[in-house]
Amino acid sequence: MSKNIEWHKVLENPADLPEGRVTTVTAAHQSFCLTHYQGEFGCLTNKCPHQGGPLGEGSIEKGFLRCPWHGWDYHPLTGRPPGGFDDAVDTFPVEIRKDGVYIGVPVEPPHVTTITDVMVETMVNWGVEVGFGMVGHSNLGLADAIRRQEGKGNIRFYGIRHEGAAAFAASAYGKLMGKPAFCFTIAGPGATNLFTGLWDAKVDRAPILALTGQVATQVVGTGNFQELDLVNAFQSVAAFNHRAQKDSKHAELMSLAVKHAILRRDVSHLTFPDEMQTLPAKEGSEAQTPEGRITPQQISPPQEMLDQAIALLQGAKRPIIIAGHGSKFHMPEIIALAEHLNCPVMTTFKGKGQIPDGHPLAGGVLGRSGTPVASWFMNECDVILALGASFSKHTGITHKKTIIQVDFDPLALSKFHKIDCQLWGEISVTVKAMRDGLQGDLQAEDQRGELAERWAIWKKEKAKRLRDDHGHGVSSIAVFEAMNRLAPENAVMCVDVGNNAYSFGRYYESKSNNSFLMSGYLGSIGFAYPAAIGAWAAVGHERPIVAVAGDGGFVQYLGEITTAVKYNMNIKLILLNNSELGKISKEQRAAELEVWKTSLHNPNFAEYATSCGALGIRVTQKGEELDQAMQSVFAHDGPAVLEILTDVGLI
Repeated sequence: MSKNIEWHKVLENPADLPEGRVTTVTAAHQSFCLTHYQGEFGCLTNKCPHQGGPLGEGSIEKGFLRCPWHGWDYHPLTGRPPGGFDDAVDTFPVEIRKDGVYIGVPVEPPHVTTITDVMVETMVNWGVEVGFGMVGHSNLGLADAIRRQEGKGNIRFYGIRHEGAAAFAASAYGKLMGKPAFCFTIAGPGATNLFTGLWDAKVDRAPILALTGQVATQVVGTGNFQELDLVNAFQSVAAFNHRAQKDSKHAELMSLAVKHAILRRDVSHLTFPDEMQTLPAKEGSEAQTPEGRITPQQISPPQEMLDQAIALLQGAKRPIIIAGHGSKFHMPEIIALAEHLNCPVMTTFKGKGQIPDGHPLAGGVLGRSGTPVASWFMNECDVILALGASFSKHTGITHKKTIIQVDFDPLALSKFHKIDCQLWGEISVTVKAMRDGLQGDLQAEDQRGELAERWAIWKKEKAKRLRDDHGHGVSSIAVFEAMNRLAPENAVMCVDVGNNAYSFGRYYESKSNNSFLMSGYLGSIGFAYPAAIGAWAAVGHERPIVAVAGDGGFVQYLGEITTAVKYNMNIKLILLNNSELGKISKEQRAAELEVWKTSLHNPNFAEYATSCGALGIRVTQKGEELDQAMQSVFAHDGPAVLEILTDVGLI
């Protein structure tokens, strides 16, 4: 027998394949069609040469093996078609041995570097090392390149149950880490399912990379199965959006995709036609690195505007700082400036937790999801220093005060109305320059004592609300007061939209090392649990991950519990179940409309979690029952769901 053949056992017993039957077997990373006909065993390639139909799923009829897809016939042992046609399929030797049935498969040749190998290695070199998605028929070559990098320890890839969850997970990763992860899908519906998560990343300025398979170029334009013009489809959401082709500059294309995502904090998309994914790379092709390709981003503001800002702060008596999500990675410098000015630091809802609520200068969250503490100090201030904040209506930064705005994006400055002093620059550099420029006596009052007073007033008010009980379930404030006592100090909190989010922003007091992730500008329901998957992939080995969601949001990606179980993601879901889209009911009443179509029919979510292999606990009362259940969930090693039946009227 040829030295170039390896033998693989494919059946334990010849009797496992009766006479006149065929089956699919696997050996050496390939599938084969094994046949039993007229007392002999045969082995054919498992791929019909016409449409790629799986011959192992066919049947022997009238002495021929019939392709299950389009009915073409082949001899079960020789692979030859009737009628003298030249489209025979390959055959492989078979041996019946004492311990089973063996087939002889040519020795697999050494792997030849492919185009997608070069592109994926380039992606890794640029620091993209985490991905989420689904492997399918139009991305198999690209998936194999990703698999090889995962085998080298350079990529961590998580297979999810819905492509929308992959995009949300990658968006959350970008928000938390400030660098892109990738989401990965097939052509057609797999690609279009990414859109909501990609728009979430885009409007919240999170870097993200989308990689999609595409049908073969030769059938584009013919109405082929799952054929969509993906470049055109992604044009509205992607800042960088191209098709990788046979003769593209492949490493350069990937470098530019990742560079756009990082520098513009935006969406990059590459789509890969099926036929080019396994083509050998051109001789001399090498993966690129970011060396010499990306500029430092520590940009100083124009001196004229910096001097103006320093003068305004120098003379301010009651300055405040509002830190938006854009200042997430610059908080040490911001807090140092606040301590120099003795002024409060409030945050937008997206910026919640960037300064812990226990800090003596913390003013809490400002806006609709905020506290009276923050609104008090905004009303009483004379100068606002807004850092990386978008001035959305949800935040409610008044335009009636003197405002200094700092942002890395010049288009974000004075976006909605005139700003007294605009500083275009990297936030930490700009804030440090301000602090260095504030010399001599400052006019600012020390507002620490007043902050403590306002927090004491708010805590008394919360204590009163905690006693409210309509007898229809646990109030949201009771849930978040329990989390104040029991949630891990350094947890990453992923919150959904709806009443649960408003109550979370208002009642949960951020701890010393909390981080918070939400669908900010898009406000997409269903964000929390997929975001928790992204957060776990980012820091789950170092920090606890907590998702907070309502029943309406969680149901949208209910299946991802199985993803968490599969990878043993230590995610804790605090699920507020009021069997209603409570936020929408509230809005209908506010508009003096009938409450309509907002009631929900739910499963027992705790039992569902248990059936998936997670810990599930259901709670119906506040107090000791709630505390004990929450302690059990946070102490559990693995994914867990705490379902709390809540009162829709008590938020």
